[in-house]
Amino acid sequence: MMQTPPLPLIKQHDIVVFIDSDGCAFNTMELKHKECFCPATIEAFGLQGVSRYARETYEYVNLYSVDRGVNRFPALQKMLALLRQRQEVVERGIPVPTLQSLEEWIQSCSALGTPALEAYCAEHTQDTQMQTVLAWNAAVNTAVGRMVKNVPPFSHVRESLAALQGRADVMVLSATPSAAVGKEWREHDLLQYVSAACGQEYGTKKDCIAQAATLGYAPERMLMIGDALGDLQAARASGALFYPIEPGREAGSWASFITEGLPRFLSGTYQGAYEEARVHAFSVLLPAEPPWTKKPEALL
Repeated sequence: MMQTPPLPLIKQHDIVVFIDSDGCAFNTMELKHKECFCPATIEAFGLQGVSRYARETYEYVNLYSVDRGVNRFPALQKMLALLRQRQEVVERGIPVPTLQSLEEWIQSCSALGTPALEAYCAEHTQDTQMQTVLAWNAAVNTAVGRMVKNVPPFSHVRESLAALQGRADVMVLSATPSAAVGKEWREHDLLQYVSAACGQEYGTKKDCIAQAATLGYAPERMLMIGDALGDLQAARASGALFYPIEPGREAGSWASFITEGLPRFLSGTYQGAYEEARVHAFSVLLPAEPPWTKKPEALL
């Protein structure tokens, strides 16, 4: 089993701020999933006959649900599971694969990323399921590398990073491969504000925050900025605070961070009622139930 690399963070301040990348700092999430991930998924797993439902299901899981921002491999499993349950798909008789090998790999792997997948597939050349996943993963990475460019950060991100400079250690945490994360932050000259940038190869965000905590940051001096419930859960696991970037309201969320969130965090008045109110407003934006499972009267 591949070991995750050590966290490339050197403690220089008593404050650390973790920032997610896709959909949080950069407006790349919809572009990546709608134009790169989803077409590759339909092609790799033979879903052309139910492409409308495959796209709707994929976008729900990855963009508009409680699973927003989850690692690509568990997200694929969740999408396929939901698609198999859809009556429209059953009626068309289009087979939706059950990837048992992928599920077992997800459960046993500590860093769900391209290097670990490539290493597994090199040792299991007869596992056709995982070889298909490997080809899908490569197609996604190629499409992202070709498609995702000239996408600036959300408004007020640069100002927020500048406001943190000299006050906090800043660490990018992403479920995206590290090479893609570095490319995007470098393209817009934002790495100058960052102490470290870690993609999926470094393990889960939960694990990264826990590792950072061992450097001596007090929980109330650790803040995660994210746009997904997984970011909130990763922060809570180590007692860190959480500032949400609300999907669809990203620029406003960053503007409020500069004027309200950051001053409160630095002064020690962020936690409590203020954080709870922001988290509640954020949480209701990401439903746990797909819209197509609701009864017609519930949609009125």
